[in-house]
Amino acid sequence: MSLRLFPNALTLFRMLAAGPIVYWLLTGDNAAALLLAVFAGISDLLDGYIARRFGWMTHFGGVLDPLTDKLLLVSTTLTLAWLGHLPWWLVLLVVLRDVVIVCGGLYYHNFITPIVNSHPTLLSKCNTLLQIVLIVAVMLGLVFPRTVGPWNQWLIYTVALTTVASGVQYVAIWSIKARRHHQHGT
Repeated sequence: MSLRLFPNALTLFRMLAAGPIVYWLLTGDNAAALLLAVFAGISDLLDGYIARRFGWMTHFGGVLDPLTDKLLLVSTTLTLAWLGHLPWWLVLLVVLRDVVIVCGGLYYHNFITPIVNSHPTLLSKCNTLLQIVLIVAVMLGLVFPRTVGPWNQWLIYTVALTTVASGVQYVAIWSIKARRHHQHGT
């Protein structure tokens, strides 16, 4: 294997980690799930750093990395909700936001103009970070029950707020771009 593919290998590791994390949560092996989730998080930071540092970025990795992150977030969030550790209304908000963004992006790409490059907004990055912090906090609480505190509720509402805000922001940004495209005929 070429060293240039190492970041992609780390991304594939993360993708494959989703299954065992969900399985271990469902079977009550919360410590193993938490440990693998932490390793997956470290590998996410590492693959991005290595790819940028050495210029080993690939189109495959650029597509696979965010899909893998979404797979880990959604599968873990759904599992924690299924087990009663996260409210279903929050899961619905998170999934609905993603569906709106994907459908809007597909509509824009197919009916307005092809999307060449799209980068997440700062608010979206904050939302993702808060989702990760919430998941880790809930998993920590499963392994170390005394660590659960009122801040978990605060995190739930903060994630909800940033989820709605970032969804509205994406709709506004792409609506403005679509309007400008139609006004200028480009």
